[in-house]
Amino acid sequence: MKICELYKKYREIFWYLVFGVLTTLVNVGAYYLFAHPLSLSVALSTALAWLISVIFAFVTNKLFVFGSKSSKRLLYEIITFFGARLATGALDFALMLIFVEVLGAPDLLMKIISNIVVIILNFVLSKIIVFRRQK
Repeated sequence: MKICELYKKYREIFWYLVFGVLTTLVNVGAYYLFAHPLSLSVALSTALAWLISVIFAFVTNKLFVFGSKSSKRLLYEIITFFGARLATGALDFALMLIFVEVLGAPDLLMKIISNIVVIILNFVLSKIIVFRRQK
């Protein structure tokens, strides 16, 4: 299979991974900034990092990954995207609190592991619910 054919077949996954990595960098970077130089709590740092990264992810997923051009579905996409991200954000939050606060795991390592799980779940939810193709 030629590279162009592979790209066409896996275009969404490719761009989701690219922007997923960038979203993770935004999330981890924001978390680090809030938790370390600003000395905010793990909970507040995680919540603020989540909000910033979800806004970034919505814009990049809508425009570049799933290519949603619909303005009629914008409100639906925003609500379902943020709803799905609230669910995976709650998972991220719980993992951080359990593994860092309760079990004493290193916070940045746990943040990266948590984000891997969240990225996979977010792709599935975005693909089948948020940006699904209208028939």
